[in-house]
Amino acid sequence: MEYNTLLFDVRDNIARITLNRPEAANTINEQMGKDLLDAVLRCDEDPNIRAVMISGAGKIFCGGGDLKDFHSRGKNLPLYIKEVTTYLHAAVSRLTRMDPPVVAAVHGYAAGAGMSLASACDMVVAAETTRFRVAYTRIGLTPDGSASYFLPRMVGLKRAVELTLTNRTFSAQEALEWGMVTRVVSDKDLLAEARTIAAQLAAGPTRAYGASKRLLYSGWTETLETQMEHESQSIANSARTQDAHEGITAFLEKRSPKFKGQ
Repeated sequence: MEYNTLLFDVRDNIARITLNRPEAANTINEQMGKDLLDAVLRCDEDPNIRAVMISGAGKIFCGGGDLKDFHSRGKNLPLYIKEVTTYLHAAVSRLTRMDPPVVAAVHGYAAGAGMSLASACDMVVAAETTRFRVAYTRIGLTPDGSASYFLPRMVGLKRAVELTLTNRTFSAQEALEWGMVTRVVSDKDLLAEARTIAAQLAAGPTRAYGASKRLLYSGWTETLETQMEHESQSIANSARTQDAHEGITAFLEKRSPKFKGQ
């Protein structure tokens, strides 16, 4: 599938989505929002896709919204931003809820909606020279793309407020210590490390991964008893899958399981 603002291919059960506007710092405009949503929906629907890897072309991962595009909209900017966020938010929502795990490979810079997109991925591998910035209030705007949801949950409310109001740049190492990043690696090893993780996940029990993601993300807003009921229903549903049968059998036979994502 060809897109105007993304590169998309599927190999070895891994879908690779590359933000591809390097001349514009991979900033997000309406077309990228549309392309990203379509690509994510394909990942959600194709049973051959069992893991997803998101990265950026060129020198940085994503610089956030396309401010040149925003400026050109004049008085129509509020309407345009609603259009852009409609697509972006639908893509982020699907990323967090679909079965295939999503691995972000972040390099250079992740600011604004770029940081939000990375934060919404299940695992984030960052190059050691990567820098992050919330960015929105610097230009008189407020967070979007899931930042106000994920950031306080990852770093704590007071730190999230500080990062949002001061807009200070912070390092990959700080992001790792705060729980925003899964792993920090050398710049030269970034893509290889992210691909290795994606390959490991692609060989796993895809449906169990998806159900586990949904439990973990929904658990923040439920009572203990409600969440445990969700757990009971989910593990019972998982027990109906071929992968669960294979996993239990392999454990008892003292061999490695061969999951099929079914």
